[in-house]
Amino acid sequence: MDKMIDVPAFTHVVKINDRKNIVISGIKKIISFDDKEFLLESSLGNIIIKGSTLEMIKLDTLEGNVSIKGKIDSFMYTDIVNKEISIISKLFR
Repeated sequence: MDKMIDVPAFTHVVKINDRKNIVISGIKKIISFDDKEFLLESSLGNIIIKGSTLEMIKLDTLEGNVSIKGKIDSFMYTDIVNKEISIISKLFR
């Protein structure tokens, strides 16, 4: 007898504390990151986090949780993010 196992979808929660720490659940993939920008793929779309001295302090790939510390200047959802375009736009700033 075959049993279907329901794998729950990632629950997406964002918690920002004092613009210094951010904890995000529901992360499927880290597309790119450096000390000024994180580009993440979540269960509800792509996320861009911008700031300074950003650093990943915890990554749980099984649960899809990411913790980042540093000065957070912006947090934005976006439907279309192309890493190549992002790199090119950085060159021409």
